[in-house]
Order: sequence, then structure tokens, then C-alpha cells
Amino acid sequence: MMSELLKYILTQEEAFRRNRLPSLYSDFTPQKKTNPDGYAVNVAAWEQALNRAAKRGYTSSRGVRVRSGSTISAKNGSAPAKRKKTDHLILRTDESLLRDLESPEWGRPVALGTVFDEAVRKNSMIPLPVYKTTAGLLQKKSQWKLIDPGVLSPWNVVSWGARQLKGFVVGSESDSAPNLQVQELVLIENLQEAADRAIKKATGSNSSKLDLIYSRESFIEEFSSILNDSTELSDTDFDVLLLYLSRDSGAIAYDGKTIKFKSADESAEITQQDTTIASIKTLVSTMSKQVTSLEAKIAELTASAKTALANKNRISALSAVRSKKLAEHNLQQRFNTLMQLEEVYSKIEQSASQVEMVQVMQASTGVLRGLHTQIGGAERVEDIVEELREEMTKVDEVGSIMNEAGPVIDEGEIDDELAAMEKSDREAREKEEAAVTESRLAELDSIKKAPEASRQARAAEDADSALADNIIDRLSNMSVEDRPMPAN
Repeated sequence: MMSELLKYILTQEEAFRRNRLPSLYSDFTPQKKTNPDGYAVNVAAWEQALNRAAKRGYTSSRGVRVRSGSTISAKNGSAPAKRKKTDHLILRTDESLLRDLESPEWGRPVALGTVFDEAVRKNSMIPLPVYKTTAGLLQKKSQWKLIDPGVLSPWNVVSWGARQLKGFVVGSESDSAPNLQVQELVLIENLQEAADRAIKKATGSNSSKLDLIYSRESFIEEFSSILNDSTELSDTDFDVLLLYLSRDSGAIAYDGKTIKFKSADESAEITQQDTTIASIKTLVSTMSKQVTSLEAKIAELTASAKTALANKNRISALSAVRSKKLAEHNLQQRFNTLMQLEEVYSKIEQSASQVEMVQVMQASTGVLRGLHTQIGGAERVEDIVEELREEMTKVDEVGSIMNEAGPVIDEGEIDDELAAMEKSDREAREKEEAAVTESRLAELDSIKKAPEASRQARAAEDADSALADNIIDRLSNMSVEDRPMPAN
């Protein structure tokens, strides 16, 4: 029976087409010398497929684990299904992984040990103990670059695939694939993607700085499905993720219990206040779950009591009602506690906002004080304004003196020149009005002469018409005998 891991790889990975499987499952280790391109493509195909399969929760060899209380909506309205809790950032290379990858036709992948050796050499996969104890590994440059399995043309794939099979036959024993070591490898690509998503989710839409603070329990609950909605990160995944966020990326401060994401304007040092806030948030979440659980239990007991009464089973009905009353009492206690905790958290959030506002006001006061110092105080401003007024007065005085030194103009000459201009303008308007009047009179005269000319033209037309009619009548009254005979 084919495993879920192999089924996923064969159906979702383009590099694992059927015509490529013989090459991928063979010992292609000798091709590192004889056919470097083919070797690199095969290594890249296996590494990419295992990373993507792990991201979706298919590679865990620890067995299926289910997180209590975590559910996802099932299809077709069926009962909710619990989410699988499995490794996404860690890959265990052991016998069970080989069994999961075993193909009925091609057997087990012979060169898988080579794939992991190359991945470890270029730090795309790091042994878990090494990663936990060694800082700065991710800052080292890769020693070589793998070829993307999708960059080669089909012809190249066929050609180097044929060379691979030939090399597998003639390859020396010293070039064969190493044995698969049992170890746990940190998948760096998945780790960095999970960290980026967690940072974006935590800092992208936070309404207050309190939203950046988590307890370990609330952090696990919030980011358990950060890579895949249908599965959850394992506890080992979270250990590695928190180590990466705190040590390698510096995005959080973490003391083993409390997590605090760094904001843009301050460092993320864990304080006692942060620990208390994280504890309150965790307690509120726990109480909310208990309230929801008790409400569901009360509804279930109510339905049981009604069913018992319908079946005339009084004892069962009394027992259900008694349990329901006890659950209602517990619900009221939990609800009261939850209300108090939410009120306390609301006050803390309000106080934190006030502190932030006071800090902004304090900083603004410092800015104003610095600007005021640069100005020199109100007395210096008054002195500057007074000096400005004196200088402006001097400008006015200079202007008056310059006006007095100008030439003397006779006002009478100005009046005579203005009168002449007015007279010339008036005569021009009169001439223009006379021309307009003359033009209108000519138009009226032409209009009066037009009817007489029209009458004479009609009389001439009538005379011509009468003459033509007379000639026609005379011609029509003439007989054939009256017509002159042509000469012989």
C-alpha cells in the first residue's frame, strides 16, 4: 500500500514524473563527477519534494498525534475532525522514512543519503543538535548552488538521464551512495517561512503593544497552524521556531515562558509586567474555553433530560437535571471569573495606552523646549519684532525722501492733456455712430426700391406670355390649304 508521503510526492511534485522515477530512485551519486547537471537536478528534486511534503505534515515518522480541543470543520456537514499534530520543520531520516518512500515498482531511493549529505553541506538542512548549540550557521554562505529541477529542457533531462543509468552501471564502489544516517534535520526553508508568517501575523495588525506579548501556551495556540491549516506544528517544531525567532532573526525576546515581539520603536526585553500580561491573556483564553465547554455540556444534559422524560425514565431525567444544575453553577463561576479577568485586562490595556500617550506628550514637551531654547524666549522675540519695526520705519522714511527729491509736475498741464484725450475719444465715437446711421439709411432705401423693380419684372413677364399665347392660337387656326405650297 502506498504511503501518504509517496502519494503526495508522485501526484504533486512535477520533478517526479513517471519517466524520471528510474533516475531518482537509482544511485546517482557517481554522476557528481560524470554528469554534474543530472546529479544536481536529482538532489534538488528530492530536497524540494521532502521540504514541501514536510510543510504539509506528510513526513513525520513519530506517529500521528492529535491535539485535544483542536478541531477543523469537516466537509459535507460531518462532525468536526481533530487536527494532526506532526513535524513540519524537522525531518527524521530513518528506516520509516525509507518505507514511506518505497515504490512498488522502483523500490527504495538508493541515493537518499547523498541528498541529505549535500543538504547538510550547504546548510539547507542542519542536524537538530548542531542547530540548537551553534549560533550563526545560517549566516554562512552555501558552498555550492543546486540547480532547479525545472530549468532543464526535456531533451537535456533525457540525455543526462541516459548518462546517469550508464554511470550507475560502470560507477566505482567508492562513488556509491553513503548509508542513510538516523538523525533529525532542521528544514531551514520551512523554518524561515514559518518565522516570516508568524512575524507578519503578530505585528501586521496589532491594535496595541499588549498584542505583541504571549505566553508559550498562547503562542502555540495562536501559531499552531501557521504552515498548514489542516495540521499543527509539533512541540519540537515550536522549540526550533522560538530559537530561530529569538537567536537568529532577533524578532522576539524569549525567556522560556514569555514571548514578546519587538516593536518598531523599542527593544523587546521581557519585564515582570510582560510576564503578568501574558499570564492574564492565557488565563482569559483558558476560561473562555471552559465557558464554551460548559455551555455545550449544559445543552447536552438538557437534551438528555428531555429524551429521558419522553421515554418515561424519571431517574435518568433527574440525574441529567442534577448534573445540569451543577454545570450551570460552575458555568456561572467561570463566567464571573472571566468577566473580572477581561475587565482587568481592559484596564491594563487602557493604562498601557495612557502610558504611551504620556510618553509621546513628554517627548513633544522636550521638542518644544528645544525649539524654545533655539528661539531664545519671549523677550528675544519682542526685541526682534521691535528691531523689525524700526527697520520698516526706516524704509518708509527713505521712500518719502526719494519722493520729495523727484521732479515737480504742473497739475494744469495734466488737466489739459486729459481734456484733449477725452475730446479725441468723443469725436471718434461720434464718427463711428454717424457711419452706422448712414449704413442703416442705405439699407432702408434699398428695401423701398425692391417692390417697384419686382412689379416691372412681373409686367414684362406677363406681356411675353400673352404674346406667346397669341402666336400659338393663330397657328392652331390655320388650315392645311392656307399653308403655302412649296415651289416645284
